[in-house]
Amino acid sequence: MTARELALEVLTRVEEDRAFAGLLLDHHLNRSGLSARDRRLATELTYGVLRWGGRLDAYLRRTSHRPLAGLPSWLRNLLRLGAYQCLFLDRIPPYAAVHESVTLAKARGHEGIALFVNAVLRAVIRHGKLLEEPQDPLEALAVRHSFPLWLVRRWVGRYGAEEAETLMTALNQRPPFTIRVNTLRLTREEMILHLKSEGAEASPTPYAPEGLILDTPLLPDSSPSFREGLWTVQDEASILVGHLLAPRPGERVLDLCAAPGGKTGHLAQLMENRGLIVGVDPHAGRLELAREACRRLGVEIVELVLGQAQTLSRHGSFDRVLVDAPCSNLGILRRAPELKWSRQEEELPRLSATQVEILEAAAALVRPGGVIVYSTCSLEPEENEAVVTALLTRHPEFTPDPPEPDEPATPLTGESCVFRAFPHLHGTDGFTAFRLQHAEEPSCKAEASRARALPAQARGEVRPLGGVARLERRVRETRRGTEEGGEAPLRDLKGGLT
Repeated sequence: MTARELALEVLTRVEEDRAFAGLLLDHHLNRSGLSARDRRLATELTYGVLRWGGRLDAYLRRTSHRPLAGLPSWLRNLLRLGAYQCLFLDRIPPYAAVHESVTLAKARGHEGIALFVNAVLRAVIRHGKLLEEPQDPLEALAVRHSFPLWLVRRWVGRYGAEEAETLMTALNQRPPFTIRVNTLRLTREEMILHLKSEGAEASPTPYAPEGLILDTPLLPDSSPSFREGLWTVQDEASILVGHLLAPRPGERVLDLCAAPGGKTGHLAQLMENRGLIVGVDPHAGRLELAREACRRLGVEIVELVLGQAQTLSRHGSFDRVLVDAPCSNLGILRRAPELKWSRQEEELPRLSATQVEILEAAAALVRPGGVIVYSTCSLEPEENEAVVTALLTRHPEFTPDPPEPDEPATPLTGESCVFRAFPHLHGTDGFTAFRLQHAEEPSCKAEASRARALPAQARGEVRPLGGVARLERRVRETRRGTEEGGEAPLRDLKGGLT
């Protein structure tokens, strides 16, 4: 199997089966026998087509006499693959891209399909990169940056056209190869020297104290230091979520949705491998990945449980609970660009309902005085502010708990007590997280905690800014409505904040 055949197979499966490109690509690469150079080419072709699929389709619609939607999936992706090489990859001569695409068409189809592919791609080359964009400004942005129109409309409405365009530009970039050093075994400075001996240069991440950015990605399975458990792949924003929870040695910690174990291992590091972490996940296969990750990293304080929060009553309450909720993943489109095309706006309310249920169950497991962190790799308000609003409305014993000035997560907490990481501002994946504290006593201490969390806003000394101010206002309004007319329907809490 060649690099192009492999890329075509992955792209077709992703479109037909809604498979995750990264997992599928790794599966095929590990069994391909391709050289390192061809592995890189297959990876570039796969992710390039997924990132730029919307714009590639615009080029192809201009040159194909047959509607793209009516073509077989493999043929549609073959045309995208050829057009991407012709228009986006300078090192591949266009004639070579056409020739290889025609060869693939002959192998998969018949002579007529090969002639069709040859004609379309040669027309793509003749027209070049210039493209007449739609007159509608939102549609023009969607084509220019290869994003679905519904997502462009949301982001322009929330951030404005200029910032939305900057965000989309960042999400179309190749992400940095970021790792988390296993500080149970060595320091970040020592890890830099280890990596240099493996031929990789590394520089510290700007926010996370145990993060490194490598100049060239390392294949984990071929890296001695990875096999020794000295590091693991993790984005800087994801690392900072662990710092937001801030577990201490000796504490009892619950990690819901723990698989595949990246954050679980980090929590153990922060606890110096002392205490107890109960990691829960409903998927047996993914839980086994977490078990293997803990073993490799030398983590000894994790008890992994197959199930959900509702099954944990025998474990008692916890000092700290992390809810890294299943979400739309729209903040990690640099790493999973296929989600641009598989996600639909209609899915967000359903995801929000699931997230509310998970957070409600998790809140019941936090001891008085304990802390819960709710996080998603999404920037969408239905999955973040609306979910936390639902919890605060029903449970006044929980209050926002912003990080202290010297905590690693503080620089990214620009909206009172919301941790929000943006690809175009911080160079990380898109993440949102809230830290909430359970009052030690349900009466006066809850109000005291709220006053500590938002002192200036509570006293009216500053003009409320951003999503948190809207969240706080919405909680008050919903509570008032509940007091006047009974329980607030969940749909009122999930509409999102824009």
